[in-house]
Amino acid sequence: MTRLSARLQHLDLQLPAPSSPVANYVSTVRSQNMLYISGQIPMLDGAPAYQGRLGESVSEEDGIAAAELAVLGLLAHLADAIDDDLSKLLRIVRLGVFVACTPDFQRQGVVANGASNLLVNALGEAGRHVRTAVGVAALPQGVAVEVDAVFELRP
Repeated sequence: MTRLSARLQHLDLQLPAPSSPVANYVSTVRSQNMLYISGQIPMLDGAPAYQGRLGESVSEEDGIAAAELAVLGLLAHLADAIDDDLSKLLRIVRLGVFVACTPDFQRQGVVANGASNLLVNALGEAGRHVRTAVGVAALPQGVAVEVDAVFELRP
């Protein structure tokens, strides 16, 4: 059995503990073979990280790092749902990346590549996905990036 946590350790990354909802929603929903994971923000030592907006107070490099950190939150929920067993994962289907930015910032796709690249590096072919990357005025707790995803699990 290949463990997701082991694949991440090979990349010198560690899964955080799955986050808890901060309002009236749940973190994950499984419907048949689909696993929906609520939006995850970049967290570091239990606190929101990379606060601010791209094109203003957050650099493109920090935006990419924020996207990577937020994806680790997604992967923590995935690992929890599949008991850390990658044989239960068929693929990631869709990734949504939301970038807090100024109206003139147009490189949301570059920031989103931080999330996409980490997913492909961690999951291989199962990590390839369709994606939406959009700019928004603000995100929860003032962070620069939020990600959500839909995964397909084996029956």
